[in-house]
Amino acid sequence: MKVIFVRHGKDDDSYRGGWSSMDLIPEGIKQAKQLGKYLKENNQYYAITQIVSSDLPRAMTTANIIASELALPVQKEFQIREANNGDLAGMPNHIANEKYPGLFFSSLEMDEAYPNGESPNDFYRRIKEWFSTFIPGCRNEAGNVLVVTHGGVINVIYHLVKGMEWSNKGPVFKAGNCSIHIFNMDTMEMEEER
Repeated sequence: MKVIFVRHGKDDDSYRGGWSSMDLIPEGIKQAKQLGKYLKENNQYYAITQIVSSDLPRAMTTANIIASELALPVQKEFQIREANNGDLAGMPNHIANEKYPGLFFSSLEMDEAYPNGESPNDFYRRIKEWFSTFIPGCRNEAGNVLVVTHGGVINVIYHLVKGMEWSNKGPVFKAGNCSIHIFNMDTMEMEEER
């Protein structure tokens, strides 16, 4: 049994992400279409029977494009959103730099929250709680589950799987747009595939 984690396609990086309601840019749509075709062509290997996605637009669009190739529905999941960056969500970078100079996820203390957002500890606990509940439930699936989410979420999951302490200032397992990261439930290992 495998859980296949995918980061959403490219969005506009001149804006702050987090809980932004912005969607994919044309390049991101192209990436999602290519990934959907790839997964369909190789579905004898991936054997995806369920798709779960963060409910943020950039993830849902990615998931819906893939779902149309695989002829599967998409289940929305609020808990696997990126870190809640509160007032900065969707804000143009130049305005964020003026209003909140030097404020980035990595600059926060672990218990320091974004204005009207969450702290790194809040984010970590949310993802850990989801993962510890979701994974045992997957054992009853007939096939594999595709989870479309965000780079920060995938980074936390790598830390959980590898038994590493996570910090917003620590080492990062990078996840490119529409990259595939496979968690093998039999071996309890996770690795980037594409």
